[in-house]
Amino acid sequence: MSTTPASPRMVEVSGAEALWLLEGAALGRLVYVRRELTVVRPARHVWEFGNLVVRTPVQVAAVPPTATYHVEEIDPRTGTGWSVTATGHAEVITDRDEAAHYHRTLSGWAHGPHDAVIRIRPRSLAGFRLGDRSEHR
Repeated sequence: MSTTPASPRMVEVSGAEALWLLEGAALGRLVYVRRELTVVRPARHVWEFGNLVVRTPVQVAAVPPTATYHVEEIDPRTGTGWSVTATGHAEVITDRDEAAHYHRTLSGWAHGPHDAVIRIRPRSLAGFRLGDRSEHR
């Protein structure tokens, strides 16, 4: 006898919970528009002093004034987990000492001109939990 899985459900979380999920993750994706095309780059991040600091393989000159950062943890078998997106003003960290600190603390994939450390000051933060209906009653 087979059973039908419960219908999936997506429930918005509070800003505090979204921030908690973001802080607990280590990997995400930097998303921005360049020459009318959407660019998505893998990244590592840390939340410090109300800012999201991201290290990603991207050309410094390509960093736009606004960017989105997306983090998620979703079980591919069950479709359950969570997703968080932060959007805001983005700037390359140009101070040598500060950039060196983040190069030491956030491991990267590439070094040299395609290895940027970016500060995002989120204006919006949204998160969702994904699960079956029985988890959200």
